[in-house]
Amino acid sequence: MKMYAWLIALLFAANTAFAETTPLDTSIEKLQHDWAKAYYQTPEKDKEAAFEKLVEEAHKVSTANPGRAEPLIWEGIITSTLAKYQSIFSAGGTAKAARDLLLAAEKIDANALHGSALTSLGSLYYKVPRFGSFGDHDKARDYLERALKVNPDGIDPNFFMGELMVERGDHAKALEYFKKASNAPARPGREDADTGRKAEIQEAIRKIEKK
Repeated sequence: MKMYAWLIALLFAANTAFAETTPLDTSIEKLQHDWAKAYYQTPEKDKEAAFEKLVEEAHKVSTANPGRAEPLIWEGIITSTLAKYQSIFSAGGTAKAARDLLLAAEKIDANALHGSALTSLGSLYYKVPRFGSFGDHDKARDYLERALKVNPDGIDPNFFMGELMVERGDHAKALEYFKKASNAPARPGREDADTGRKAEIQEAIRKIEKK
């Protein structure tokens, strides 16, 4: 009887775990892994095509899940990354599309995915060159400070705030954020992204320490 009871309990636990994984969760996980693969593992010459394809996949997930912040966040992240690899003639429009997606996600739930919409908006505002409404360091800092309130120990908000501090010439403060990012808790299921991001963090720290 004890053996049967143990087996029933195990099956119940497995079924419960399965039930808690929704189709949206699965889709988001796939987008996360595909983004990490395209960003960290794909040759530079193939990145634009990889992200163009991934934008289409992300849009399908968003369309299938109206009113949810999570797919909009990832469509925004992927779209903003695509802009990085486009020509200057295309990147501006793509960056604006990414901004609009992230703003829409923020309106639904600014805290979704540990404040990722806020983090991504912050990075977008300082990474995009100064044209239109972009290139605004004050807006970037505001969004990143809000993101850090939601996720104070997170690897991404600390990394991006570190980059912003470098842009502003405050290398001592940048180093603080980079070191905090390097000690961020591991994200279960995001090992591929964490590995790539930590390599970026170490490179950023090395550049500051050489100065």
